[in-house]
Formats: sequence, C-alpha cells, structure tokens
Amino acid sequence: MAQDWLTLGWKMLLVRGALGIVFGIIAIAWPISTAIALALLWGFWALVDGIGSIVQAFQPDYQGSRLWLILLGVIALIAAFFAITSPGLTAKALTWILGIWLIIRGVFEIVGAFGSRQVMPRWLLVVSGLLSLLIGVLFAANPGAGAVSIAVLLGVTALVWGVVLIAVALSVRRTHSGPAHPSPSPA
Repeated sequence: MAQDWLTLGWKMLLVRGALGIVFGIIAIAWPISTAIALALLWGFWALVDGIGSIVQAFQPDYQGSRLWLILLGVIALIAAFFAITSPGLTAKALTWILGIWLIIRGVFEIVGAFGSRQVMPRWLLVVSGLLSLLIGVLFAANPGAGAVSIAVLLGVTALVWGVVLIAVALSVRRTHSGPAHPSPSPA
C-alpha cells in the first residue's frame, strides 16, 4: 500500500518551515544584503551557464549553430563578470529591467482588455495592467529601492510559507499519531 508523502515527512516539513521562517526574517531584516546575495547567485548561475554553452558549442555531436551558442556563452560570461564583481549594481540593473518589462506588460494588458473579443471581466485585466504599470514605474524610477522591495517581498513570502509548512507538519503529525484503534461501530 502506498503512503501519502506527507505521512512520511512531517519532520522534513517542519524543518523546511523553520528554514523558511529564518530565511524570511533574514531577508526582511537585511534586504540590501539579500538583494546583493541574489544578484551574486544569479551571477554564478550565469557563469556556469556561459561556460556550459561554450563547452556545448565545441561538442562533436552538436547540430545547431556553434556561433550563436558561443555568442550566448560569451554574453552570459560578461553578465556573470558584472554580477559577481558588482552585485549591487547588478541588482539595480535587473530591477530596472524588470520595471521596464512591467510597464510594457501593463500597457499590453490594458490595451488587450479593450481589444479582446473574449467574454471576460475586462476590469480584472485593467486592474492587472494598472498594477503592472504602477510597480513597473516604481521599479524603473528607483531601481535601488525596487531591489530592496523585492528582497523584502521575498522575505515575507518565505516567512508565510514557513508558517504554512510548520502548520501542515504539525497537522500531519497530529493526524498520524492519534489512536491506532478503529472507532467502535454501533451494534
């Protein structure tokens, strides 16, 4: 008989929840450090991705365009260099790019709400578009504060997930540590 994954791992859920709470508190308490750490992690990922792309381009069984793969790898290595050597600047730049993307997305959502022939509540798409525009303008106008805001939001999200995981763990533990005997049936 297969068991539910929750019954097997309530302790792991508890640990994951506790780690989520700790990470959330750290991200909220030190949002600038969190934003810099995230930029560094992205930089190391870009470094590995760039090296991987260049190595893949020189594999004998690779069938695609080697030039494009090498170019992609070089761009990733340049981005990694800047992210690792200037993570604060990188966090600001990424937030600025995110802001520009949100502004464009917001405009498309609002235009799409009025141009669509689908039967839907248009106001929901308009609200979504306006929210995207507002956040995009805030991020693009002040990317440093935007990066800090993202770190705080990430911290709050981790904190909430941590509390939820702990609640689930305790619920699973309570459910599966109850009496082992069946309830009496009426005679």
